[in-house]
Amino acid sequence: MTQPTRPVRCGFTAVAILLLLFPLLPDARSRAADPPSPAAPLKAAFAERDITPEIGMEQPGGYGKSYHRTLHDPCKVRIGVFSSGEGDQQSSAAVVSVDALIVRRVMVEAARARIAEATGIPGDRVLVHATHSHSSGPTGMILPGEYDHASQEVQDLAYEKSSMADAKYLQLVEDQIVDGVVTAWKQLGNSRFAVGRGHEDTVAHNRRFLMKDGRTVTHPRPGNPDIVKVAGPTDPEVGVLAVWNEEGKLTGCIVNYVCHATASPGGISANYIYYVEKVIQGMFGDDVVVVFLAGASGDVTQVDNLTKTVPKSGEASSALVGGRIGAEAVKVILGLTPGTDCPIDGRQVVLKIPRREPRPQNLEQAKALVKQSPSDVGATEWTFAKETVLLEAKLKSEPIADVEIQAIQIGPVAIATVPAEYFCEYGLQIKKGSPFPFTFVASLSNGCVGYVPTVSAFGDQGGGYETRLTSYSNLEITAGDEMAATAIKLTREMKPGSVPGPKPMPAFKGPAWSYGDVLPQVD
Repeated sequence: MTQPTRPVRCGFTAVAILLLLFPLLPDARSRAADPPSPAAPLKAAFAERDITPEIGMEQPGGYGKSYHRTLHDPCKVRIGVFSSGEGDQQSSAAVVSVDALIVRRVMVEAARARIAEATGIPGDRVLVHATHSHSSGPTGMILPGEYDHASQEVQDLAYEKSSMADAKYLQLVEDQIVDGVVTAWKQLGNSRFAVGRGHEDTVAHNRRFLMKDGRTVTHPRPGNPDIVKVAGPTDPEVGVLAVWNEEGKLTGCIVNYVCHATASPGGISANYIYYVEKVIQGMFGDDVVVVFLAGASGDVTQVDNLTKTVPKSGEASSALVGGRIGAEAVKVILGLTPGTDCPIDGRQVVLKIPRREPRPQNLEQAKALVKQSPSDVGATEWTFAKETVLLEAKLKSEPIADVEIQAIQIGPVAIATVPAEYFCEYGLQIKKGSPFPFTFVASLSNGCVGYVPTVSAFGDQGGGYETRLTSYSNLEITAGDEMAATAIKLTREMKPGSVPGPKPMPAFKGPAWSYGDVLPQVD
């Protein structure tokens, strides 16, 4: 695969350079009104598969080990397959949402190869997304065998002291992804689609705050008197792409929203996504497949650090977040008018981005700290020391990270992907720079390179654990700019389809309704 030339870095960010080189295309509304391309009737199908982990498996979500003790609701793979055209002109894509903390690239590539062989869908048209559920199965952080090249001491830190994937479970997830996509492919049928957006601004909050000492803190906690202001944006848009069969039955939908899946109702769970699904299925039927894509939510969660009241937690918090998002999606779907002309397209670039190296003095200090007990040096300090030691070993085997940026087109929708816990500001930049009337940003897709904060988060007023150097998060600090610029560029290489909508009311010919056009009677 041809690799793009690395952008020159000077006074402008990579995004700013891109916007200078690629002038903004016509407004999305005028683009939607352009003369349509040759008709590309949509065929679509949805499927879902169970990937609920076993009790006793590791629960991901932190740098240490934790284990599942109870079950709340199933974890799933949710799939939409889309196709338009016939024969040599046929173009297809698959959108796969996995109830998982992360998906690692090696599993994605294996699943893509099997899907391409069974269906002909090109691997770069298969999108595999992790919803980032912190109550899901063991797909990460560390893969089995990942540190076999390192010393025994490092292997012990990786395999015995860190959150680790389960080989059997990874194979289950891969098999279910492949089986679900292949099944949906075989069931493709003539369909109608529509797309819209809602607004939900009460359940997601930026978790980073500028403090009185000039630094930025992640989760300073409610009531902290040193909070000055929030240090980043949120994105309240609820993006919805809905699909109906020829009988007018809603068969599935894609829902895009920006919020960490950390509302965790207790036990194994798809997290708040379970309640998004529950609300939509409650309105349209239990067989509707809800393919959820989490947006650029690296710094956005359900936790409100400015709240004046004791917040909901666990079950109630999950129901609140998922219920409100699901209700907004229902409102959007009820107002849509479906159409059939839906071109499918896609683009992919794999960036080669260097990892940052720890300073020698920090590395030596970390090696000394990990020889002590976490209770003696402090759990936080010990954990980051462990991660520094692991990073040194990772740099020996993977000094450069493969960072896939993908754009999948479904009619007037562009789904732009990044393999990161991407800060919300970047997601908003991608949406602004895209020529599509609807752009869904899907984080943690097709791999995982950890947190990718903004450049300013590393500056004098920066801070927060997202900026700490670990085996999980370690790309050069300008990686986010490069990723956003590439995503925008890919969306601009595709031509948006038209947005289905209601027929305009014909010109009034009169007269008014006779029953309504009468004089009052008072006698």
